[in-house]
Amino acid sequence: MARKRVLVTGGAGFLGSHLCDRFIAEGYHVIAMDNLITGNLENIEHLFKLEQFEFYHHDVSKFVHVPGKLDYILHFASPASPIDYLKIPIQTLKVGSLGTHNLLGLAMAKKARMLIASTSEVYGDPLVHPQSEDYWAT
Repeated sequence: MARKRVLVTGGAGFLGSHLCDRFIAEGYHVIAMDNLITGNLENIEHLFKLEQFEFYHHDVSKFVHVPGKLDYILHFASPASPIDYLKIPIQTLKVGSLGTHNLLGLAMAKKARMLIASTSEVYGDPLVHPQSEDYWAT
């Protein structure tokens, strides 16, 4: 039986790199995609030698193509820090809008399931910092 294939955008970031590790451990073929604007190759360099791992240096706010079948897309590509938002606001908006649009198109074309991650920053200026898992903002 063929290995399931998963695309992890933001794959060189903190969360994305840990997802890559987990999916490799679970027996998936993992494709990490990152433009490295905030991600770091050191987070995934230990995976480069593996046959079941691929890395694409690419910005998802531009057209996204992945050859072959794709079962899942985990969209974790986005700067996730208010410091980054101030330094690169346009890129942050583009990855959340154009990147999501492009990846939804890829998911439709590949008949893949997609998970879109977000950050608590979308809720605005929190009353509680850091936010707990049960904080819903008001």
